[in-house]
Amino acid sequence: MTPTDTIPSPPPAFLVRRLVEAALEEDLGRGDVTTQACVPPQLQGRAVLVARQPLVLSGLSVFEAAFAAVDVRLRVEPLASDGQRLARGTVAARVSGPSASILQGERVALNFVQRMSGVATKARAYVEALPPGSRTRIADTRKTTPGLRALERYAVRCGGAHNHRDDLSSAVLIKDNHIAACGGVSIAIARARAHAPHTSRVECEVDSLAQLGEALTAGADVVLLDNFDDAALAEAVRLVAGRALIEVSGGVTLERIGVIAAAGVDVISSGALTHSAPAVDLALDWEP
Repeated sequence: MTPTDTIPSPPPAFLVRRLVEAALEEDLGRGDVTTQACVPPQLQGRAVLVARQPLVLSGLSVFEAAFAAVDVRLRVEPLASDGQRLARGTVAARVSGPSASILQGERVALNFVQRMSGVATKARAYVEALPPGSRTRIADTRKTTPGLRALERYAVRCGGAHNHRDDLSSAVLIKDNHIAACGGVSIAIARARAHAPHTSRVECEVDSLAQLGEALTAGADVVLLDNFDDAALAEAVRLVAGRALIEVSGGVTLERIGVIAAAGVDVISSGALTHSAPAVDLALDWEP
């Protein structure tokens, strides 16, 4: 389970099917010559999904969807839950049915669950690096694998972290290049305020204390402190004094999370949760 003991809402089933079908077309679209040559079609088999390292599980429903797309006769029995921490050697699921079909779906099913569990495991590590009792949120960014954002963001939630905006239409976030294109912080915020829906907060990225002051004067609802060192971060929190929500990004490492959170910020966002999460070692082991 996640640190909040809440199971996150899974990605939409239609989206999972589409992603699984695209992956199977890539891997199985021209057939499986090895399995067709070696494994009789009537042969039945069973295999287990085993954690070969400590990890946080994510992607069991996608794992199951991959096998279902190969052969509706395959059965996946979950033995663990997304968001659950697994010790090395834990069996997370059992797959049974036609042996040839298990072999044909194995790689695609593993690719998804290994990748998603890797993201969940990294997210959990970041969440657990927060000081006890901290109200600071750990959040992801849009630095996701093209096409897999919904799955990776679900995995982030399985790890107990939060999602930033889903896409460019989800929220107003004025970045450094918006400021450069507009000609300054104040004018960018004024234009955003004039055109944004009344339900939308206006967030502005700043890379100096001077820009922070300008953003606060212009009425930013959220300020994103980009690559602030510890001293500048402490001064920024003092200057904000509760007038805006504070997000910190850039230069975020696992070792530094405690210091950043202790400074009194609301959100720590890190692209590393998705773009630098290694796939974990989950294997499909054949049972006699």
